Amino acid sequence: MIKEFVCIVCPNSCRLTVSEENGEITVSGNECNRGVEYGLSEYCNPRRMLTTTVAISGAVLPRLPVISTAEIPKNKLKRCLEQLYSTAVTAPVQSGDIVLRDICRTGVDIAASRSIYRKNDRESDEEAGR
Repeated sequence: MIKEFVCIVCPNSCRLTVSEENGEITVSGNECNRGVEYGLSEYCNPRRMLTTTVAISGAVLPRLPVISTAEIPKNKLKRCLEQLYSTAVTAPVQSGDIVLRDICRTGVDIAASRSIYRKNDRESDEEAGR
């Protein structure tokens, strides 16, 4: 089996060819060793950071941006997104707060990527000139 990837590890954007024959995997087209690591990872176990939003009630905004604390296996992204789309939190939330632990049993947490105040708290801050 042969697969092709564009390496995103460094600015070279090497065009990698990853092939497997008789259980041996080889990577070619890389200009550095990081390309080999990237090619093997993409071929054997592709992973991605996950960023999206979740519903938040009682806040100045209707959605809270969130991000995974580590990369998630690519084949579990859809299931993770489905879980997040049905997740709702309540304001206030601070940037870095864990919104969901061990999403879809990946060992990865989902964290808030910004702070969001409660509706009334934010209005009070603005009235006080803060």
